Amino acid sequence: MNAAAIYDGLSRLSGILNGPLYYDGSAQHQAILRAYSTDASVYQERPLAVVIPKDPDDLRELIAFARRHGITLIPRTAGTSLAGQVVGDGIVVDMSKYFNRVLEVNPEERWVRVQPGVVRDDLNAYLRPYNLMFGPETSTANRAMVGGMIGNNSSGLHSIVWGDTRSHLLSANVLLDDGSEVVFEALNEQALFNKLVLDNREGQIYRQTIDLLSIPANQRAIKTGYPRPSLTRRNTGYALDMLIDASQPFNFCKLLAGSEGTLGILTEAKLSLLPLPPKEVGLLCIHCHTLIESLHANIIALQHHPAASELVDKYIMDFTKGHPTYQYNRFFIEGDPEALLMVEFRGNSLAEVQRKAEALSADLLAKGLGYAYPLITGHRTNLVWDVRKAGLGLIRNLPGDIQPVNLIEDCAVSPEDLPAYITDLQRILERHGLKASYYAHAGAGELHVEPLINLKTTEGRETFRTVLAETAQLVKKYNGSLSGEHGDGRLRGEFIGAVLGSEVYGLLKQVKAIFDPQGVFNAHKIVDTPPMDKFLRYEQDPSTIKVETVFDFSRQESILRLAEKCSGSGDCRKTHIAGGTMCPSYMATREEKDTTRARANMLRQFLTGSPKANRFDHPEIKEVMDLCLSCKGCKTECPSGVDIAKMKAEFLQHYYDANGTPFRAQVIANFTRSQRLASYFPRIYNAMINSKLLAALIKGTLGFAQGRSLPEVGHVRLHKWIKRQLRVNQSGDRPARWKKQVYLFCDEFTDYNDVHIGQTAYHLLTALGYEVRLAKHTESGRTYLSKGLVRKAKIIANRNVQYLKDVITADTPLIGIEPSAILTFRDEYPELVDEQWVADAARLAKHALLIDEFILQEMNAGNIDSAYFTDQSRIIKLHAHCYQKAFHLVDSTVKVLSLPSGYQVETIPSGCCGMAGSFGYEKEHYNVSMKIGELVLLPAVRDTPGEVIIAAPGTSCRHQIKDGTGRKAYHPVEILWEALKR
Repeated sequence: MNAAAIYDGLSRLSGILNGPLYYDGSAQHQAILRAYSTDASVYQERPLAVVIPKDPDDLRELIAFARRHGITLIPRTAGTSLAGQVVGDGIVVDMSKYFNRVLEVNPEERWVRVQPGVVRDDLNAYLRPYNLMFGPETSTANRAMVGGMIGNNSSGLHSIVWGDTRSHLLSANVLLDDGSEVVFEALNEQALFNKLVLDNREGQIYRQTIDLLSIPANQRAIKTGYPRPSLTRRNTGYALDMLIDASQPFNFCKLLAGSEGTLGILTEAKLSLLPLPPKEVGLLCIHCHTLIESLHANIIALQHHPAASELVDKYIMDFTKGHPTYQYNRFFIEGDPEALLMVEFRGNSLAEVQRKAEALSADLLAKGLGYAYPLITGHRTNLVWDVRKAGLGLIRNLPGDIQPVNLIEDCAVSPEDLPAYITDLQRILERHGLKASYYAHAGAGELHVEPLINLKTTEGRETFRTVLAETAQLVKKYNGSLSGEHGDGRLRGEFIGAVLGSEVYGLLKQVKAIFDPQGVFNAHKIVDTPPMDKFLRYEQDPSTIKVETVFDFSRQESILRLAEKCSGSGDCRKTHIAGGTMCPSYMATREEKDTTRARANMLRQFLTGSPKANRFDHPEIKEVMDLCLSCKGCKTECPSGVDIAKMKAEFLQHYYDANGTPFRAQVIANFTRSQRLASYFPRIYNAMINSKLLAALIKGTLGFAQGRSLPEVGHVRLHKWIKRQLRVNQSGDRPARWKKQVYLFCDEFTDYNDVHIGQTAYHLLTALGYEVRLAKHTESGRTYLSKGLVRKAKIIANRNVQYLKDVITADTPLIGIEPSAILTFRDEYPELVDEQWVADAARLAKHALLIDEFILQEMNAGNIDSAYFTDQSRIIKLHAHCYQKAFHLVDSTVKVLSLPSGYQVETIPSGCCGMAGSFGYEKEHYNVSMKIGELVLLPAVRDTPGEVIIAAPGTSCRHQIKDGTGRKAYHPVEILWEALKR
């Protein structure tokens, strides 16, 4: 059928479906098609269409459409597949948004019924009150969804005790290629007979499959071709070996798990559950001199029956050095080990955990394995595990085009064979001149080995193929599995026959034909796959591409390299239940286009493939950037450090160069000018914005949401007020000796709108014994950066650095009140100023402090203590600003607010508040802004008793809390000032 006919068909289908269908040439549709053109693998292929089905009726319509037009459907949930399972030219069916309900829990029988879009960690949060959990635990568990886990037969860190997904899949509701719904479950002989005599599609599938597997020659081929039975990580092809096991009831769920959506569409799954493990946990971190030594230590560790045994090599550990988040997770590392084996023990008491760990340590010491064995216990084990889980993203921080690739990362052998297998594999890699990273599931016999290859070159792509071909033969030698938990997809599919044998591969093709003769479901995955070195993210070398930018991206090599660092691991798809800041827009919309991943991928695709001189001049990029709040969560929470906020500002500047700067963007960027004008007539201005009629007119003119309140201006500028105070102080009595001289930064928000907070900060600092001074400076430039007017922000940054470079030092720091403003000195300035000012900007950045940070420094120096403050008891609930979270400064605020001995501080587990400067004002963003706030922050504030103080350092955060709950939130300096003895 020709393209026009298919397009017409899609147009008609769009009117039938309840969920949205994206397929046409509009910027929105094209952006979404590009966003779904890749996953966490090295593959990229634009789909024909993307649909977000709302119900099973949508799925049936899609199946019928696919059959009529000869199109394949590609089921997808989180899109974190590493073998290209959800990449293809068919219709991507994203089940993650609407098929996300927990349907039923049976605590007595320990099972749960769920839809495929339920996130694994969110499910376990739901099950926690029942003291139950779903066992399989991938490193992506805070965004991996049940449907994808079934499709890949996911295992995870604790699979040696908690099992894989297949072992927990009791039954599954599946739509077949004719649209009929069936339930796959364990069948006794009578139940199986009843299926075999059905006169429908279901009966036909049962009969043909049983006939195929009943042939003795086929059974012999399966038994000899599949991995040895003792190997638990066995996910190559379809699980025919499981299906012919006569000791177990016949259950197509065994086949469905690991089938990668190629046999039908899952709509519901019944999963067996485990009791929650013992609460006491310890992680014995075995430091080894060599990788092979750690693998021998692993064999000994397994004899002690741990809950997990995971490996991390030096290559990954080195990437935690200086990382904005993971540098804080290195506390347990002693010396410079080549490999760490993390062995987890659990028990009902800490003493029990310690006994188990001591027994293993003694055994290892006796055998001369390892040189250090620190035991980490309690909640700190999570910090250690985070290093292991972040491995995939951390190794993407390697500079240059030679990057770790997912290729042989999923091969598994028996744990006792690992030392010999890895030794042989290292010889293969050495023969090709390749280095590799090694990490993950040593206890299950599966190390994620990622060779470093430049896939942008022809030579690199040839090596890519050759290494997999040679490794397949090595896996066969050890009777292992080509895929342990990541699946075959389009990466390993063409080598299945080399490992399992041609007879078995023929059986796999027959099984696919039995279930799906027309290729309705995820065609060309597992069997009949395209060549594994085709449809890669790069089909030609883009190294000659040079993109001129306003920001200096040299630290990341270039803006293109920064975008390329996105591995697709999907850390940005976690929900508010998992916690963290990244990514607030996705948390609210649950749409792929609103992820950090989609934004990075969109930039990468256009920066490498745009025919325009201005490669940013594409509305598709604007489409995915639209809901980015520039919260900077991705700067630190993304293991690869993909800073979308910085790239968004850069993009907007160039997009405006080509298309003009919108009126509203200019007004918001020039916020300081408008507030300066208003400050001359504060009473008139405040009366206007508090007049319903005039405020509505202002909001309507500017495109602001009518539900927002506009900020008032103070009756005096903070800058002028402080100058007046300084004159008064100079003429009156002064303390005999100030503790220190500090310079207060009058940011654009505190200078005009939150003047009272600035005044309070001044009073607090002087009362604590600090001489507050003013140095010449201008605004921070934050409003210009937020709207993409980067060149104007650059002018401001240059001026401020020139003004302050000779004034601000470690002894005379620059103190800021508003996080988004003062942290601009630390974040953007060093990469924004002209080259001649870079060194000065870097020095200035070190001494530009939030007032919370400064007070904490003085506390630690012994200059401030609780004696200054009341001993009355109060409870404070703190919502920290996104930038504080990004720079790991929340703890500073908690400690400072705890200065009064009776003050108890609780941190609200919220991400972004949703306001994000002007974002929450803009009428087209208002609903998303409020939805973000309603995820955690606003309900938490409403549930807080009136006598509890709400603290929020950010001006936007306080405004969001006011508009969303009617409660007033206080800046920490206000709280401390009220608590000060005076």
